[in-house]
Parts: sequence; structure tokens; C-alpha cells
Amino acid sequence: MEPAASTTVQTATTFSLRPLMFGSFACTMAIMAFVALAGPVARTLSLEPWHVGAAISVSGVAWSATARRWGRLSDQRGRRSVLLTGVAGFAVAYLVLCGFIDFALRTTLPVGLAFAGLLLGRTLVGIFYAAMPATGAALVADHVAPDQRAGALAALGAASGVGMVLGPGFVGLFSPLGLSLPLFVTALLPICAYLVLWSFLPRTEQHNTRPMSPPRPNDPRLRRPMLVAFLASFSIATAQVTVGFFALDRLEIEPAAAAQVAGIALTVVGVSLVLSQGLLRKLGWPPLRLIRIGTTVAAVGFAATTLATTAWGLWLALGLAALGMGWVNPSVSALAANSVEDHEQGVAAGTITAMQGLGSIVGPAVGTLVYAISEGAPYLMVAALFLVAGFLVRNTKPA
Repeated sequence: MEPAASTTVQTATTFSLRPLMFGSFACTMAIMAFVALAGPVARTLSLEPWHVGAAISVSGVAWSATARRWGRLSDQRGRRSVLLTGVAGFAVAYLVLCGFIDFALRTTLPVGLAFAGLLLGRTLVGIFYAAMPATGAALVADHVAPDQRAGALAALGAASGVGMVLGPGFVGLFSPLGLSLPLFVTALLPICAYLVLWSFLPRTEQHNTRPMSPPRPNDPRLRRPMLVAFLASFSIATAQVTVGFFALDRLEIEPAAAAQVAGIALTVVGVSLVLSQGLLRKLGWPPLRLIRIGTTVAAVGFAATTLATTAWGLWLALGLAALGMGWVNPSVSALAANSVEDHEQGVAAGTITAMQGLGSIVGPAVGTLVYAISEGAPYLMVAALFLVAGFLVRNTKPA
């Protein structure tokens, strides 16, 4: 049988995950530093909370809208060139955004101009950031055997999780020296990521000269991974946006204390994600098994959240939910990669990334609406969604 044609296939060059891991860590840490500073920056510039929400959401929209295109471009032109273009664009866009924020803080720009600048900057950041997860996952699929892809993608997820945890802490360390300083310092990270990727990514790629039709957005092979990716991202975003309100209403504490409890909860989530993804690499289980167990554990954790009456109870429940989520996300990407041909890896990875971005956009809106029913309703909803996601893959043949 003739082997499937490939746009980018493994060569004799030894492939290492470490450059991709550093790139994922650096870019995620930069994004989380901005998110952590968004509130203080907005207050200083006299912006409303909805301005900040819109600026953060528009980045997710741009990410979701362009991820599939980045993946397809990497199928056509090779992973290295597309990934380097995306990271370079991200580095420049983030640096320009930091410069604009610094200028706005120094000159006290009118609210309209400050908001427009944040929207434009975050849009560009989202567009270029989308290249990192989409092309990175495709590069892993090119060089890693199907039965090891979940573990390799978990390593990238763990690196991103470390950046998620360290970003806010880094801001807290440097913010007493000014709001601009931590932004400019973290702006060095994407530049370093570009240099590392340029130095260590495989330089030799074999391109297919025959025209190939990419998988359609509704390709039957990708329907289950797409739906599970959306549900998982939707659930995570819902929990993130409601945890502060939950701490206020269920624990009946002051706003400052609730903010601290919520911040610790999100840190616990990040640490749990890193730990669970580290364990995933050692297990070597197939993606379907990891998704089934991960969705069940996540559902139990979110359901337990509704019973929490203390800060410790909330942290433990969300930590348990994060342990399950840490198995779901990389396994979904591996399942998608194992379901398509070599020349379709970029589009498949981009499609999953787009669905994750879409879930992060829809989740906060739906979560806050459901929260109006009761403080525990969003967590019962996401617990049910994880059970549905696990059921959807239960009868799927192993990939």
C-alpha cells in the first residue's frame, strides 16, 4: 500500500519537544501577565470592567477565527516557517501593546482611544498566538508515534500551565515598581521563544507538491474531538469567570477576601493541570481511555464544588476537576491527530484549537447567565457537560 502523502514529515533530524515547550510557556506567561494587570490598568485609565472583558474576549475571537488557517498554512508551507512567523508576530504585537499601554498611562489618553488601542492590540495578539497551539500540535503529530502523542501534547500543556501559574505571580512581584515594568519584562519572553524555536526547530521538511483538499469543518472524523474540545474549554472558562462570585455568595466573605480565595483557586487549578499532565506522560494510555477517565474525574470535581462551604473545600474540589481536565485537553488533540492523514495534521490541529477558542468565548457569557439561577448551577452544568463529553467517546473505536 502506498503511504499517505504528507506535507511535513519526519526526517532524520532528531526531534525534541523542549523548544516547543519553552515557546508555549513563554507565550502563555506573557498573556497571563496582561490578564493579571488588566484590572489595575483599566482602573488607572478610567475604563469600565466591560472594556476589559471586551478586550480579552476579542483576542479569543481572533484566536478561534484564525487557528484553522494557521494549521492549513503549515500543511502547505511547513511547520517551521509558519510557527516562526506566528511567534514573531506575537512578539511584535505584544511589545506594541505594552508600548501603547505605557504611553496611555503616561499621557492619560481619552477613554475611547485607550479602549480602541487595547482592542486592536489584543486582536493582533490573538491572531498570531493562534499559530502556536495549532502548528505546534501538528509538528508533534509529524514526529511522534500515534500511541505517544497524548503524552507529548500533555508536555506542551504542562509547559503552558506553568506559564499560567507563574504569570500572575510575576506581575505581583514587579507591580509595586509600576504597571508598565512587568509588561515590558514579560515582552522579552516571546522574543526569547522565537530565538529558541529558530535555533532548534527541525530545518528540513519534506513538502508535498500535489494539491490536497483539507478536512472540512464538519468532517465526520473530527466531530467528536471538536465537540469534546469545545465542551472542555467551555467548562473551564465558565468556572474561571464564576469562581469569584461563588466565593462571595457561597462563602459570604468580603470582596477583597473573595478575590484572594478566587486567585488561590485559579492557582490550584493551574498546578493541578501541570501535575495531571505530567502524570499522563508516564501512563502511556490511549487518548480515548484518558478522555473517558478525565471527563469523569472533572465531572466529580465540579459537582463537588457545589457542596463547598469553605475556601479549602472550594480549592480541593476545583483541584480535583482540574486533574481530570488535564487529561482531556491533550488527549482530544491526540485523538484528532490520530483520526486524519499526515497531510491533514495542520488543519486538524487548527480545528481543535479553534473549537477551544470558541468555548472560551461562549463559556463566560453562558456561565454568568446560569449563575443567576443559583451559585452552584454553573458547576452542575459543566459537570453534566463533562459526563456528556465522556459518553460521546465511549462507543468510539480506538484511534
